[in-house]
Amino acid sequence: MKNVLFLALAAASLSFTSCGSKQEAAVKKEGDAVEASADAKAAGMEAAADSTKKAGEATADAIKDNAGKMDAPAAGTTTTTTTEVKK
Repeated sequence: MKNVLFLALAAASLSFTSCGSKQEAAVKKEGDAVEASADAKAAGMEAAADSTKKAGEATADAIKDNAGKMDAPAAGTTTTTTTEVKK
């Protein structure tokens, strides 16, 4: 009788253990899917940030180039100083 009770108890504990591992596997699989999704989203956000940074740098370079052109007199033009105007 003790042997039968012991075997039944062992079988029940094994069945509970096997159910737990199936649940663990399902939870782990779901966790892996969430992690993969987050990694993909992070990669997309990094790509967008890099694109924005490059666009900003290009705009800054264009502004600097245009500022340099504004300071220099146009080709073929003359400048008159205030001393020359007073004479």
